[in-house]
Amino acid sequence: MDWGSPEFVIAIIGISTLGWIVNNWIRAKHGYSLEDEWGGKTEHSSKRGADAEEVTQLREDKRVLSNQLDQMTDRLVVLEKIVTDRGYDVATQIEALRDQRTSDLKDNGVPLDSMNRERI
Repeated sequence: MDWGSPEFVIAIIGISTLGWIVNNWIRAKHGYSLEDEWGGKTEHSSKRGADAEEVTQLREDKRVLSNQLDQMTDRLVVLEKIVTDRGYDVATQIEALRDQRTSDLKDNGVPLDSMNRERI
């Protein structure tokens, strides 16, 4: 057989077509979408409707979850502000009260003279 003969070209076309048919048969047997002659995928119209409903549902879920994430982010910002700002202020106030208490204790109250107490 000559490489440039019409029989060789027809044999190549026949083998390619047979391979394409076998490929689509195997895909259909296992439930995959079929290929058309341009390499695109074709699906049953019932599958496309179910996919469209699923895509719509997933988009709605994404929107709801995105809103919840935004709300949680806002709450987290508020909690961080409370913890950091209030925590620092409370620590400063406690230290100020300690300083004030030590200055108040210097000459207040009745002095305890434990060395000169009454002996029994």
